[in-house]
Amino acid sequence: MTRNDLQRTDLSRTDPSRGLRTSRRRTVLISGAGIAGPALAFWLNRYGFAVTVVEKEGAPRGGGYPVDVRGTALEVVRRMGILPRLRDAHIDLRRLTFLDADGGEVASVAPHTVTGGVAGRDLEVRRGDLTAALHAAVRDDVEFLFDDSIDTLDQSGHGVDVTFRGGGSRTFDIVVGADGMHSRTRASLFGPEEQFHRYLGYCFAGFTLRNTFGLSHETVLWNTPGRAAALYAVGGDEDVHVLLNFARPEPPFGAFRNPEAQRELVAEVFADAGWEVPGLLAALRDADDLFFDTVSQIRMPHWSSGRIALVGDAAYAPSFLTGQGSSLALVGAYMLAGSLAGRDHTAGFAAYEHDTRGFVTLNQDLVGEGGAALFPATAQALERRNDMLRKLSTLPPAEGRQAHSALTLPAFTPVA
Repeated sequence: MTRNDLQRTDLSRTDPSRGLRTSRRRTVLISGAGIAGPALAFWLNRYGFAVTVVEKEGAPRGGGYPVDVRGTALEVVRRMGILPRLRDAHIDLRRLTFLDADGGEVASVAPHTVTGGVAGRDLEVRRGDLTAALHAAVRDDVEFLFDDSIDTLDQSGHGVDVTFRGGGSRTFDIVVGADGMHSRTRASLFGPEEQFHRYLGYCFAGFTLRNTFGLSHETVLWNTPGRAAALYAVGGDEDVHVLLNFARPEPPFGAFRNPEAQRELVAEVFADAGWEVPGLLAALRDADDLFFDTVSQIRMPHWSSGRIALVGDAAYAPSFLTGQGSSLALVGAYMLAGSLAGRDHTAGFAAYEHDTRGFVTLNQDLVGEGGAALFPATAQALERRNDMLRKLSTLPPAEGRQAHSALTLPAFTPVA
C-alpha cells in the first residue's frame, strides 16, 4: 500500500461504542518493525487507524535467537489468526543440559522445568519466524517504509511533525516508539537511556556457528562462577546459536560501539576456560553476526508524553533472563491499540498504562528466578543451583509461572 492509497482512504467515521466522531482516520507512525511494531499496526488498523511503520532495516529482520510466546501472549496471536502458523514453526526444545567447569554433566532437565513455560501449550519459535508471521498478517493493510528512520519529532503543533533520515517530512496524530531497548524514540522524547536502564550485572555476546557438536533440539550450558557458555541447537542440520555470558560490576560502555573491543573483552574474560570454550572464542573472532549487549531492563515511570508513546522493549524491556520480552511486546501492542480505540491520545495512553503496568511489573520481577538458575555469580550460588537442578531432574514439568498469564485480555470493539 502506498502513501497515496492511505491518504485516499481517510474517511469520516463514528465509533458507536464511545460516540467519538472524527473527520478522518487518525494517523499513527510506528518506529520499528520487529515484534511490537507490526503487532501494534495490526490492531490499530483493525480499530480504524491509518498506520505507517518505519524501519531502519531494508526488510523484515530474519534470524536471531529463538523466542518464547507464553501465557496471555498466546491469546494475542490466536486473536490475530497466526497461532496455527506459529504452532507449525514451534521448535520443541527437548533437553537442557548443565555442565560443570570440566564439561561433566551436572543435570539434564526438561527445559520448561527451568524456564517456567508449559510443555505442549507455550511456543518457542525462531525470532525471524515470529516477525515474518506478524508482517504477513499486516503488510497489505498498512504502509511500511523500510531502510528509513525518524530523524526529528516536534509536538509543538496540532500533531507530531516528523522528519525522516531518508528525506521528507510528514505530520501524524500519534507516534509510537517500538524500536527496542536502545530506543531512539525514547531518547528524543525522555532523554538519555541511563536514567531508565537497570543493569543486571551481566554482559553477553551471541553469534552462530556450524553445528559440529551433534546437538539437536537441545541446549547445553557450561558454567563456572560468573561465566557461562551456551550452545543452542534448534535442529540437527542448522547452525548452533552461541551465547557467552559473564558477570561484570559495571557496564563496559567503551565496548558498546566497538566490535573489536567486544571480542577482546570476551576473550579476556574466558581466557582460561575449559570445555569447548577455546573453540568458541576462535569462532567469535571471525563471526560476522556478533551481537553484544548488557543483560538489562528498561523501567520507566511513564510510557508516553504528549502524542508519543512507547511499547515493548522501548518502554519495558524485561531482559532475556525472564524469557518474556516477546510476550510483553505482543500483549503491550494489543493493549495500547485497544486503549486508543475510540479515545483521544491522552485518555488512550492513560488507559494503556493503567491496565498494562501491573502485568509488565510482575513479569519484569521474574528476573531473579532466571538469573539464579542460568548464571550464578559465585561458587556458593553455583553449588546451590546445581543441587536444585539435581532435584529438578526427578520432578514432573512445571505448570507455568502465574505472571505469564496474569492479564486477561479485554475484548476491545473493532471499527466496522
